[in-house]
Amino acid sequence: MSGITKVQVEHIARLARLKLTDAKQEKTARELGAILAYVEKLNEVDTTGIEPMAQVTGLENVFRQDEAGEQLGNPVDLIAAAPERAGEFVRVKGIFQHDA
Repeated sequence: MSGITKVQVEHIARLARLKLTDAKQEKTARELGAILAYVEKLNEVDTTGIEPMAQVTGLENVFRQDEAGEQLGNPVDLIAAAPERAGEFVRVKGIFQHDA
C-alpha cells in the first residue's frame, strides 16, 4: 500500500475541521501512512476459522426493566434550587461556541 498523500491529509483535516501547518500535514501523512501500513500487514494474517470478537474482557450488558421510581422532589422546588435558572429551566454553561 502506498503512503497517504498531502491532498488526502488536507481532505481529512477539512472534514475534521482542523487547521494544519505544512509541517504538521507532512507529519500527519507519515503517521497515517504508518498506521495504514500496519493495518495492511494485519490483513495478511490468516484468520480462517477464527471467530470475530466484539470485545475481549468477557463483560456482558446487564439489562433491567425501566420502572418508575420514587420522585426526587417537586419539580418547581428542584428548579428553584438550581444555581442558575431561566424561567422554568435550569441554565447550564454552553458547550458549543461559535466564533464569528
